[in-house]
Amino acid sequence: MSMIFFACVVRVRDGLPLSASTDFYHTQDFLEWRRRLKSLALRLAQYPGCVWVWDGNTWGCFLVIHIFSSFGDVACMAICSCQCPATMAFCFLETLWWEFTASYDTTCIGLASRPYAFLEFDNIIQKVKWHFNYVSSSQMESSLEKIQEELKLQPPVVLTLEDTDVANGVMNGHAPMHLEPAPNFRMEPVTALGILSLILNIMCAALNLIRGVHLAEHSLQVAHEEIGNVLAFLVPFVACIFQCYLYLFYSPARTMKVVLMLLFICLGNMYLHGLRNLWQILFHIGVAFLSSYQILTRQLQEKQSDYGV
Repeated sequence: MSMIFFACVVRVRDGLPLSASTDFYHTQDFLEWRRRLKSLALRLAQYPGCVWVWDGNTWGCFLVIHIFSSFGDVACMAICSCQCPATMAFCFLETLWWEFTASYDTTCIGLASRPYAFLEFDNIIQKVKWHFNYVSSSQMESSLEKIQEELKLQPPVVLTLEDTDVANGVMNGHAPMHLEPAPNFRMEPVTALGILSLILNIMCAALNLIRGVHLAEHSLQVAHEEIGNVLAFLVPFVACIFQCYLYLFYSPARTMKVVLMLLFICLGNMYLHGLRNLWQILFHIGVAFLSSYQILTRQLQEKQSDYGV
């Protein structure tokens, strides 16, 4: 009978799942343990070393988390049967950890941006899991003794279900607090027309800044009445820079911000009618409209599939 049901590898700093076993148990209790595993994965930095979450009431399972404090960037987690000895569970996780760190360097792990970026590691998880589920303990005696000594020197942190519920804000009358990773807003790839709009926008911003600074120096020496013209150059300069930001990065309420920046640019250039000819004004306003269109048409990418894990 299997004693290790599920295993996964996560990044400690943010709880991002890197790989997991793809076998799945469609029971309510198992799904509840998966939920607790995801919640604890977001707080692994709070538990350096080994963590053992015990539950003898539901489905006869317990959750085991193993973190290697010598590195601390990768953690292995498992859902095991209560019949599985703690030494075997931690030995399984140690083997899994060594296999993963031998397969992927810290740079790849640190640069991973999507969940289950190393899903192919499931093949090794299955092999190691099968080995610990079906190979007799006598054949792993030396490894188990080594882990047992390590656990005596550094006992695991033992948590109960009540402890994990309190950590989630469920107990003591508090409302449930669902911890989720920080949203990762990934935009669609930049298009050639989008790059052109960025270049033109930067050029317009530079022209506005140069004319505005030059006029500001002249105004301080000669006439304070030209302060309005200075602002008419500098406000569109800021609006052009902010348009570039809106195109490159996601921002909430984008439509309202785009309309506001477009309005500033149009009003500023209309105010400068005496200092710019009609073609210059049309050029600046045309670039502003092009940039606004590119910002509004560049959408967020669809959410990455979790591969059913």
